[in-house]
Amino acid sequence: MSFNDGDFLEIEYTARNAQDSTVIATTDEKVAKDANIYNKEIKYGPALVILGANAVVRGLEKELKGMEVGKEKEFTLKPEDAFGNRIEDLVRVMPLSEFRAHNINPEPGMRINIDNVTATVRSVGSGRVVVDANHPDAGKEIKYRVKILKALQDRKDRIDALCRTYEVKPTKIEQHDKSIDVYFDSKVKKDADYFVNKTSTLAALFTYIKDLDKIEVHEEYVKERQADDIRDKENVE
Repeated sequence: MSFNDGDFLEIEYTARNAQDSTVIATTDEKVAKDANIYNKEIKYGPALVILGANAVVRGLEKELKGMEVGKEKEFTLKPEDAFGNRIEDLVRVMPLSEFRAHNINPEPGMRINIDNVTATVRSVGSGRVVVDANHPDAGKEIKYRVKILKALQDRKDRIDALCRTYEVKPTKIEQHDKSIDVYFDSKVKKDADYFVNKTSTLAALFTYIKDLDKIEVHEEYVKERQADDIRDKENVE
């Protein structure tokens, strides 16, 4: 069995520095905690990969295309197939005063944005700051343990997976021939994250669901007192 660009896969994986087995990334919460890299902001569990979307490194995508559902595989990627080789020209020395002017107190390991490029602070001293725009794992061989849990063929499953990935939980989704209706009732918290995630989800749906031409979004809002009454009624029932 083989997979192609456009296929939706749900996978679990752990990536390690091949040299010292340090965990770089994982979908397994226990592995993250054991490796002291647990981040409460990260949602652990199966990850959605859309082949051809350039969301994972080139070597991992190549391996996934040749794997089978339910089978686990281990492999090691060279830097050029993982996070790239290190480029010394991406390492810069900047005056500390430039950071202070923006109320930034740089520390080694800090991730910062410089001219729309994310970089890592490597060292601070003598009024100078060394910043590195290489990927933190550039130049490393990466060892992966990967398992494909399922391949999503049904359009509804693909839509649901995209909603989970962008952390949007519609109350209901109705499918039609080339369109869908997406409902968010009054129980859905409509804060800043909701609006950002909703916009990202809609863009992803149009990009990756090929037979989708139209999305109608239905949002319900009620006054706070009315919302409290609705919740009280549901608790009684």
